[in-house]
Amino acid sequence: MARLGLTDVAPLRIGLTGGIGSGKSTVATLLASLGAAIVDTDRIARELTLPGGAGIAPLQAAFGDAAIAADGSLDRARMRELAFADATAKERLEAILHPLIGMEVEREAMLANPAPAIVFDVPLLVESRRWRSRVGRVWVVDCTEQRQIERVVARSGWREDQVRAALAQQASRAARRASADAVIDNDHLSLAELASEVRELWEATLLSRR
Repeated sequence: MARLGLTDVAPLRIGLTGGIGSGKSTVATLLASLGAAIVDTDRIARELTLPGGAGIAPLQAAFGDAAIAADGSLDRARMRELAFADATAKERLEAILHPLIGMEVEREAMLANPAPAIVFDVPLLVESRRWRSRVGRVWVVDCTEQRQIERVVARSGWREDQVRAALAQQASRAARRASADAVIDNDHLSLAELASEVRELWEATLLSRR
């Protein structure tokens, strides 16, 4: 009987997650360079909330005109502050956006070019009850909380207290690690070292499927 190759089986579905400032997006870029098809849920969420996006009308109906910026997009800064301050508002926001994101995610996965794996870049994978059943494996990009704070302050100009507020809304480091099939350590690595770690994990994962 002929041995099946990677192109003869359905692509592996990998959920990639990590806290804010962990370097998850960098890892996703590295995986794309290795041949993974990437489905980026953050990008999808942004597109849904651009002027004319599918999320704008229901969000405006739920939160009023103040939720919409002058250009017709979602006022993300205002909604972020509201979600941090009001758990009910966060739940309403997620109830509108998550189903829309889910539909677009599956559409993009179906249209993805043939690849040995589809990587779903999902910041809140651990926090969501739905995502674990959608993927075969979970990879977590991990670093210390202090490293997360330093990176976010450096790249975005947020104050430290703003970053800590964002971290408080996310799953703990321990919870993410507990959910992982693989952990990518990105605390003190150079970009070259991180690329090497990602490549080793990718190649080992593909080899295990042969």
